[in-house]
Amino acid sequence: MSDPFKLPLEPTRDKLTLRRQLQAERLAMADRHQRSVHLQEVLRVWLVGRSERSIGAYWPIKGEFDALPALFRWSEADPARRIGLPVIDRDTKQLRFHVWFPGCPMEEDAYGIPKPKDTAQFEPELLLVPCVGYGPQGLRLGYGGGFYDRTLAGLQPRPATVGVGFAHGFVPWLQAEPHDVPLDAMLVEDGVAWQRG
Repeated sequence: MSDPFKLPLEPTRDKLTLRRQLQAERLAMADRHQRSVHLQEVLRVWLVGRSERSIGAYWPIKGEFDALPALFRWSEADPARRIGLPVIDRDTKQLRFHVWFPGCPMEEDAYGIPKPKDTAQFEPELLLVPCVGYGPQGLRLGYGGGFYDRTLAGLQPRPATVGVGFAHGFVPWLQAEPHDVPLDAMLVEDGVAWQRG
């Protein structure tokens, strides 16, 4: 799928400005719904070949791709499959994942994002990571809070990680910082952008 809409902004190497640019582009995409439908299909097909039975996901904010419908369809095929949403540990600033299902009790976290209320905690085998932008070699541009990097650094065994986002967010010059934990795969509405081995 080609990208007919791109804001006429010069590329910036300042990550704060870049995050704002990419979020503005994402929110302004006239075809964001259509792109989401394509990405739902890409994710569902990609999951068919996976053996994991527990996935940590996220509640979509700021125009992010909503993976929950595809994940719910994935979970329906096997009652042992679990989907979790993140809950921030205030002390460690890491994410814990609690079981989510349609209609489960929810409450807002400190950032105003819905999270499961009083459901079981588990460690996911696969982590679905939202991306504001992404680069080569598994690099991800998030919101800058470092929650996913801290979480991945602390999980043993480390879950497989797949980034999800829209193709407009590709930043070819993105470089890793010391704390960055590279993703194992990246999915966009056009298909698998890249995947390790």
